Amino acid sequence: MNYLEIAKDVFDIEAQAVSQLSTRLDSQFNLAVETILQAKGRVVVCGMGKSGQIGRKIAATLASTGTPSFFMHPGEAYHGDLGMIAKEDIFIAISNSGETEEVLKLLSFLKENGNFLIGMTGGITSSLAKASNAVLNVSVEKEACPLQLAPTASTTATLAMGDALAVTLMKARDFKPEEFARFHPGGSLGRRLLSRVQDEMVSTPLPLVSLSASFAEVVDAISSGQLGIAIVETEQGYGIITDGDIRRGFTRHKKDVFDLNAAQMMTLNPKSIDISAKMADAFMLMEQNNITALLVLNEGKLAGIVKK
Repeated sequence: MNYLEIAKDVFDIEAQAVSQLSTRLDSQFNLAVETILQAKGRVVVCGMGKSGQIGRKIAATLASTGTPSFFMHPGEAYHGDLGMIAKEDIFIAISNSGETEEVLKLLSFLKENGNFLIGMTGGITSSLAKASNAVLNVSVEKEACPLQLAPTASTTATLAMGDALAVTLMKARDFKPEEFARFHPGGSLGRRLLSRVQDEMVSTPLPLVSLSASFAEVVDAISSGQLGIAIVETEQGYGIITDGDIRRGFTRHKKDVFDLNAAQMMTLNPKSIDISAKMADAFMLMEQNNITALLVLNEGKLAGIVKK
């Protein structure tokens, strides 16, 4: 059995399923986007089984990109959670067949409650589609599953449609990286865009050495500081010696490297940044100069070190 060929067939089938989505986009997609943009409420995403798992991801993507959203399990909805749905909310119901019983049970409530219903389904003539105010067609020609039973290409297509909806809404709202960072303060992007240098810098103990410090003293400062650098205090300001300088010193001077002092090894006036600057500016400066550390200055005086 050729396992690689089986895997490639799956990729081909699912890629085709996603590719065909663009040919099925119509005014219904525009209607869904415009309605969500104008809505005063939230977007509630609902689905059962695999559709529910995809729905959770869609709801999370919407919520993190500027569209208030949450996932509701249809079973829990039918047993009390419908009370969480306000009249102003938009409801996205996901069902590949459009005939999922647990989802269909909710339709009468949604109609009575006055919610705008977006049906994300492969059954464009199904009960869900007929009840929906806007239908997003996620039908596929076939599943990647050889038995045509396990949702595979259909779930991929649904996920892609959800991404298309979220990204379109992002662009329509002119959603900024800073806003994304507000919702992801624990991620690397949040650190870049929200944090200040003073929040991220190492301020004590700093690996400081004098101009006359010996090679051994410099190496000891770099090792004990655990920042990969030693800082040299001079009358003109500061110098820096990196662990890379130590390696290059061995290559260039061989055993004579042990006779060098800090003044002979340092780079004078290294790149620095103000203590009040954003981490985004610090990262940009480090990337532009292909370095991994910056001196942090407060009114011209050394306050710390910031690293990638």
